[in-house]
Amino acid sequence: MRIDIITIFPELFKNYLESSLLAKACRKGLLDIRVHQLRDFTNDRHQTVDDKPYGGGGGMVLMVEPLFKALKSLVKFKRENGKLKKVQKDVKIILFTPRGKQFNQKIAYQLSKYKRLIMVCGRYEGIDERVAKYLADIELSVGPYDLMGGELPAMIVTEAVARLLPGVLGNKSLLKERITSQKGFFEYPQYTRPEVFEPVKGIKWKVPNVLLSGHHEKILQWRKKYGKVIEK
Repeated sequence: MRIDIITIFPELFKNYLESSLLAKACRKGLLDIRVHQLRDFTNDRHQTVDDKPYGGGGGMVLMVEPLFKALKSLVKFKRENGKLKKVQKDVKIILFTPRGKQFNQKIAYQLSKYKRLIMVCGRYEGIDERVAKYLADIELSVGPYDLMGGELPAMIVTEAVARLLPGVLGNKSLLKERITSQKGFFEYPQYTRPEVFEPVKGIKWKVPNVLLSGHHEKILQWRKKYGKVIEK
């Protein structure tokens, strides 16, 4: 899968993409993640990407022209019935906005089926509405709150989608036991060594006996009892 990220702060992604399993997946060719500086798609010497909003109000708004140029450099568009449409069907353009549909495990699964994802990271007071109206395929939010920009949401969606791709986790059974039939995610409590941990003298934190029993059916029942299905 290829993931393109459009932002005015590409440096925020450097350490994130060069670390952990994402870096390994890129080295293996399972992922191709490219971060694009929006200012590279401007014409003026100041590389202006924002302006004051029509109708008044505080703050600045990212302009439609540089964003269109950035998207046009990544995907082909055609005019059809008086509208502009993408030529490629296997590409999904994602716009991050607080009013977007809240991201969840089911959406992560749906996005993992595309060959390419293009993520647009907003900043300041938002993005010209024409980007959402005419260019984006889906508007996403990572929660019922506002952030300073779309960079953190882009990282979240990248990681949630990437871990669903074959070979990225390196453990096929992990996904098999955790993904539900409804494409949600089953999360349950986990323990490891030592069996008994004493944080201070006289207090002992123990691993539940059932997990030490080796009885797979009882362990499965325990996990179902104390686990939670994450779908929304």
